[in-house]
Amino acid sequence: MWRFAVLFTIVLAVPVSAQSWQTPARGTQARDDLLSAIRPHAEWKLGAPVQFVVNDLRIWRDIAFAVLAPQRPGGRVIDPAETPMATRDGDYIDDMDGVSMQVLYVKSGHMWVALHWEIGATEAWYADPILCARFSPVIPEVCR
Repeated sequence: MWRFAVLFTIVLAVPVSAQSWQTPARGTQARDDLLSAIRPHAEWKLGAPVQFVVNDLRIWRDIAFAVLAPQRPGGRVIDPAETPMATRDGDYIDDMDGVSMQVLYVKSGHMWVALHWEIGATEAWYADPILCARFSPVIPEVCR
């Protein structure tokens, strides 16, 4: 009987620790939809136009997580000091880690919504227990 209990415990633990999220391939509708959902926010803060280098992109059911490196067309670097977030909004850019972005998404109907995002974060803000309660399937390494 104890062997069954141990086996049952191991079987239950496997889905929690196994990778369940997927990375949408380049050129897929899901990937395009996720990048389109964050683009207006990025362009508001960084100025248009913005292209993204995708460092990490994960989908699980109706949630997603992204780590993005915004740039200008042709790969030109975005200088934070010359962005609307500095010149218009007065954001203190000296404490930022460049213009890297992390995004938490939810799917609403047929569209993806950038629910929470940060630019230039120096800490893993998405490791917050409140966020982990919902997003741990796409960021299990920080939501233990």
